[in-house]
Amino acid sequence: MEVKKIFVVGAGFMGAGIAQVGAQAGYEMYLYDIAPAAVEKGIAGIKKLLAKKVDKGSMTQEALDATMNLIKPSSSLDDAADVDLVIEAVYENADLKKDIFSKLDAICREDCILATNTSSIPITSLATAVKNPAKFIGMHFFSPVPVMRLCELIRAIKTSDETIAIVAEVAQKMGKTTVVAKDVPGFIVNRINSAMRCEAYKCLEEGVATIEDIDKAMKMGANHPMGPFELADFVGLDVNYSVLSTLYAGYKDNKFAPNLTLEKLVTAGDLGRKTGKGWYDYSSGEKKPRTDVKF
Repeated sequence: MEVKKIFVVGAGFMGAGIAQVGAQAGYEMYLYDIAPAAVEKGIAGIKKLLAKKVDKGSMTQEALDATMNLIKPSSSLDDAADVDLVIEAVYENADLKKDIFSKLDAICREDCILATNTSSIPITSLATAVKNPAKFIGMHFFSPVPVMRLCELIRAIKTSDETIAIVAEVAQKMGKTTVVAKDVPGFIVNRINSAMRCEAYKCLEEGVATIEDIDKAMKMGANHPMGPFELADFVGLDVNYSVLSTLYAGYKDNKFAPNLTLEKLVTAGDLGRKTGKGWYDYSSGEKKPRTDVKF
């Protein structure tokens, strides 16, 4: 099967990014969200990012126009009736994802591939929502999607080799390098990153070093582009907490136990950059150490 039309569920930061790279690769992209305003915001954000490329001379206005013409706004799952591939990119909630896939399963063609962009939820459990699990796969992009080059492909217990091959080709046309992982909690990157982040949290709580020095040490000593606390704030502490909870439930290993300070920040609504405060304070428009809490 040749993929020509792709339906993205969820017009947030990840979903809009997937729609962008898909359109840039020449695919006809449908960007859906239950909130029409979110779709409008997502498409406007894509156009703004591409306009910057035009200003810098790395993209022509003609290429921008061609890309935007391939992105279709959608406010109904029924628009997925004739697509070749669906990529779900909603919040990390297994019940929500299953409900969406159950509805899509009744709408999409039998040969349509259904992919989830989950960062940690077991793919096999989500595949129970569809009639043909051979056509179900994990397609995990990394944030920000237009910048990050990796796409993890996760094989559920019944995912077919054909499905893996088709989705790998799509991801590669989108400019991504692909790796294939077994269906285990956290897959490859989040499993390793989460263990490292938990160690960073322990170093903080044991008084080994400050947040700022831990981040600085990992950037300068391990050549990471962002420190573990900076990265957590960028991704979202709620997402970080959800991933750790999934890993802890899946492996029953205390090294993945969600950090108590992280839990308190999530409870307080301090989720990182998107709320203005997380491990750092961004309320002034710049990243600064927090002075209103004691870590």
